[in-house]
Amino acid sequence: MESAALSRIGLAGLAVMGQNLALNIAEKGFPISVYNRTTSKVDETLDRASDEGKLPVAGQYSPRDFVLSIQRPRSVIILVKAGAPVDQTISALSEYMEPGDCIIDGGNEWYQNTERRIVEAEKKGLLYLGMGVSGGEEGARNGPSLMPGGSFTAYNNVKDILEKVAAQVEDGPCVTYIGEGGSGNFVKMVHNGIEYGDMQLISEAYDVLKNVGGLSNDELAEIFTEWNRGELESFLVEITSDIFRVKDDYGDGELVDKILDKTGMKGTGKWTVQQAAELSVAAPTIAASLDCRYLSGLKDERENAARVLEEAGLKEDIGSASRGVDKKRLIDDVRQALYASKICSYAQGMNLLRAKSLEKGWDLNLGEMARIWKGGCIIRAVFLDRIKKAYLRNPNLANLVVDPDFAKEMVQRQAAWRRVVGLAISAGISTPGMCASLAYFDTYRRARLPANLVQAQRDLFGAHTYERTDRPGAYHTEWTKLARKSQ
Repeated sequence: MESAALSRIGLAGLAVMGQNLALNIAEKGFPISVYNRTTSKVDETLDRASDEGKLPVAGQYSPRDFVLSIQRPRSVIILVKAGAPVDQTISALSEYMEPGDCIIDGGNEWYQNTERRIVEAEKKGLLYLGMGVSGGEEGARNGPSLMPGGSFTAYNNVKDILEKVAAQVEDGPCVTYIGEGGSGNFVKMVHNGIEYGDMQLISEAYDVLKNVGGLSNDELAEIFTEWNRGELESFLVEITSDIFRVKDDYGDGELVDKILDKTGMKGTGKWTVQQAAELSVAAPTIAASLDCRYLSGLKDERENAARVLEEAGLKEDIGSASRGVDKKRLIDDVRQALYASKICSYAQGMNLLRAKSLEKGWDLNLGEMARIWKGGCIIRAVFLDRIKKAYLRNPNLANLVVDPDFAKEMVQRQAAWRRVVGLAISAGISTPGMCASLAYFDTYRRARLPANLVQAQRDLFGAHTYERTDRPGAYHTEWTKLARKSQ
């Protein structure tokens, strides 16, 4: 009788994401208790629960009442700002929790913080999950992609809930047990890094089509709608077509043209690039997208640079580059360039996941990562199914670009890719993401690189030694002495 009156799960932290996830859980038939330090948020959530179908949501107004309202073993999701607020919330709730209860952090947390909290929770007999949640507000309400890592027992305690709440695709719910430790947070971080790359590449496609192709927002909306029916079908391409259609309420034209060109960020892209550097994994597309966000923030400096360089004689060459352009061919070339560039970006993200998995012993299933990103999340795209199949064919695949299917597509698209990058460079339009992806492809596919010269330089000034192609061992040469003798 008592357990029947208790909630199946709890959620603390009722900003929009928290409210939406709580209502999603309740709508799937799981009674849920909710708590927020600001009590008005609890009332707001209860009002929404009533308005959206008399959903089984119980509001609690103190940490003690909240914890005690949940069935044992208790599972509590917290959705508060990463960092100190998470520790404060854990401290407030764990005071009333018992051994075997579980805390699930659904925020964008640094994976090492999750690993620290797992150890701290274990000392109290508590279980812990760090769970990446992707899909924004809409995903939280209607079906996100979920990436839980940490205690496998804790995952099994809530598996039935997570599988119902997650986005649903043809091969299952968009959730899986990721692995031990902070693996769930790390996978979500890399997801966000790929998202940075995706958004940058789409913005470059827009820039080329608009400024070299001379296309209007109406034409761009139609192009992106058409692209979303083919190999580029994805959430980001779909919403981009919608963005071009929205009119400005304060004047003529479309709203997109009135938005200040400064990009914000929350930090996960920077973490991704830092981790890539620490693990010696090349991630140039993701790094280029991060650099572009930094440069976008220098709005005043960029405007000043434009003036100074114009006075120094620099002339915009976009007009001459766009003259005589075959629009139909340009549109198709940009489509192919965008697709090939995106494959490189996803390849970089997957290689970063594999490298971290090897370092930490997480045993990540890269095919499963691609599968759970097929729905609910920001980077969901039709070709994720093909990425999943590539790793099913070969779990030890070194790089997506050498999967036989993707290799053919990269080769077929490289001519269009090079035309777009070349045209953009001629016009003075920066395409750092596409250029980084193309450079990554060109570097990775070459059997011999000019790194031999770099090694010779390192040996000359630092006696770092080098290896030879024709015999084993490490060698050092007195380069300067021999060079002068030869003169």
